Amino acid sequence: MRLPHALPLLAVAVSLVACTAADAEPEREPQSKKVATSPAPKPKPERRPYTISFGGDVHFEGMLRGRLANPRTALGPIAQVLKKSDLAMVNLETAITTGGTPAPAKQYTFRAPASALTALKAAGVDVASLANNHGMDYMETGLADSLTTIKKSKFPVVGVGKNAAEAYRPYRTTVNGNRVAIIGATQVLDDHLIQAWTATADKGGLASAKEEAALLRAVRQARKNSDTVIVHLHWGTEMQACPNPAQRSLAPKLVQAGADVVVGGHAHILLGSGYLDNAYVNYGMGNFVFYSFRPGSTGRTGVLTLTINGRKVLKDSWTPAEIQGGIPIPLTGTAKTQAVKSWQALRGCTGLTARPSGGE
Repeated sequence: MRLPHALPLLAVAVSLVACTAADAEPEREPQSKKVATSPAPKPKPERRPYTISFGGDVHFEGMLRGRLANPRTALGPIAQVLKKSDLAMVNLETAITTGGTPAPAKQYTFRAPASALTALKAAGVDVASLANNHGMDYMETGLADSLTTIKKSKFPVVGVGKNAAEAYRPYRTTVNGNRVAIIGATQVLDDHLIQAWTATADKGGLASAKEEAALLRAVRQARKNSDTVIVHLHWGTEMQACPNPAQRSLAPKLVQAGADVVVGGHAHILLGSGYLDNAYVNYGMGNFVFYSFRPGSTGRTGVLTLTINGRKVLKDSWTPAEIQGGIPIPLTGTAKTQAVKSWQALRGCTGLTARPSGGE
């Protein structure tokens, strides 16, 4: 028996079996070597043009108070114009209160119940500004009531707050992929009420355009994370058809700070609109829902509609109306055509242009 010579053959056989087993089951990658994969980043939403419409000054005094008995129809037929736009805005020129003490040494003081906000919402208005020379007509009590009502209603109101940070804070929304920021402020305040009505770090009140540094800071801040920045102002001189020096001084500063649209009113009459470089400026929207009006003068009103994509104002259009019974009634036919031409002619004394500086 020659066993020693059989040992090498046995070793070869064992080796062949081991190789066959290795070929049958491939080597697995250790768990620690697996590469973690992160989900693909979400694409940014496509930005498409949107429309925003502006009306002028609104209150519910005198003959208008009765219209709040049915808030859903309070603004009348002009609501159909406002509802066509993606966004709509007006200046609410009244304290939202039924109490408070009238401001001293003021000839006219305006206030309205909470149903005023219901009326605006029902008419297609999405945001209002309370930054004007009647927003605190019923002083601190009226302001507290206004802020409480705004909070309860969840209706966006700019230009007012429990402190300056809140008063200058923009209303933000996204429309067709556009991040829109709207700031409200007033350049018109009675001299003896400026201190009492202006919001500060620790006192409620209105956002004041007289505090230029604060307003420009708010615009620059909004510019950082917005596609469109809109500043709504109460400005101008009553019954003066051309912008005053304060308006002509502030508008370019706002544009330089990052505003794409500057719109406002106060004068009770219409003022011109147009482009300042690539931004759009309106110097006066006039009365809108207002108890005092004269045909062809303070009764001339309308809706300004802008088509915007990002920072570009692509188009402006004017829907003329005449105030009748305190509410705007849209014009038709020849009267409408003539009113549009008259509105366009108001641009003559503004220094604004019909097209942006780099436009078509």
